[in-house]
Amino acid sequence: IVMNLKRVAAAGVLVAASAVVFVVFVLGAGGGGPREPVQITVPPGAILSEVADTLAARGVIRSQRMFGLYARLRGDDRRVKSGMYELRTSSSWDEALEHLTLGTVLTRLMTIPEGFRLRQMAPRIAQITGTAVDSVVALMEAPGIERRLGVPGPGLEGYLFPDTYRFAPGVPVESVLNAMVERYQVVWTEDRRSRLAELEMSEAQLVTLASIVQAEAREVTEMPSISAVYHNRLRDGWLLQADPTVLYALGGPRSRLLYAAIDSVADSPYNTYSQRGLPPGPIGAPGGAAIDAALHPTQEDFMYFVARPDGSHHFTRTLAEHNRAKADARRAWDRLAAGIDGSDGSSRDPR
Repeated sequence: IVMNLKRVAAAGVLVAASAVVFVVFVLGAGGGGPREPVQITVPPGAILSEVADTLAARGVIRSQRMFGLYARLRGDDRRVKSGMYELRTSSSWDEALEHLTLGTVLTRLMTIPEGFRLRQMAPRIAQITGTAVDSVVALMEAPGIERRLGVPGPGLEGYLFPDTYRFAPGVPVESVLNAMVERYQVVWTEDRRSRLAELEMSEAQLVTLASIVQAEAREVTEMPSISAVYHNRLRDGWLLQADPTVLYALGGPRSRLLYAAIDSVADSPYNTYSQRGLPPGPIGAPGGAAIDAALHPTQEDFMYFVARPDGSHHFTRTLAEHNRAKADARRAWDRLAAGIDGSDGSSRDPR
């Protein structure tokens, strides 16, 4: 009798195992229907039965109850990660669970161009996070934010590195800011910090100078020469007279920067026509090339430069040379305005 009971028990186990195999290979193998992409959102805190219901309703899996049992047997019922996924209809249970437990959520690109200011970045961060622009700006400009994120300050201006990032839609704003600051911090290699020490500049001063170089340059190859002009002026105690700093004080770009506008912000610490030395902080986000140019200016005694209509600059050493360069540039700009010159007119009108 005992042997018969053992045989019966063994047969029962075999039948149960066969049933499990049947369920997994038949119900869990995916249907034979079309493999169409569908987007599925798993809210934070969603339980497995809710996720399974959504997957079944969208045609990703069959038999949500058996799927839930299978996930629990695998230990995956508590490993499902929230986010937006792109899955395919008629998926196998294993395929669906792999995506959900690895967290292979949909991501979107967010590109921040070099030289962008915080308020130019805010709409792009708002779009990827699904947050109102005003709320993004409030977080970016929150008092003490630089201390919390470990950058010199003041504020985050200049320390959110310009690059192309991938984020899941709806990612928290704080996560975006953290990622951009971490990317900025990666720039500061041991070699760059060693060079910074040689220049006897602080990190904040260097990034401020780099942000001005970034704003002035239209050609990367000219960045070290632009940097040299400002290093030389700082060394000799001259006013920097950098137009981008005045535009920052005025609140943003203008088609022409007139003397009246410069005078209107004469008391601003960012007006380098009236205030000596560097402004209090960066005026935008410099890229790696601008940071390297600020660290490694050309060894030239240039003290001036003037913009040409094609975006390049004429570098000079004396005021007399500079005045001649301005006159040449003025003629080029006048020809452009008259439709004679074929250049693109992307640079500012010289004064």
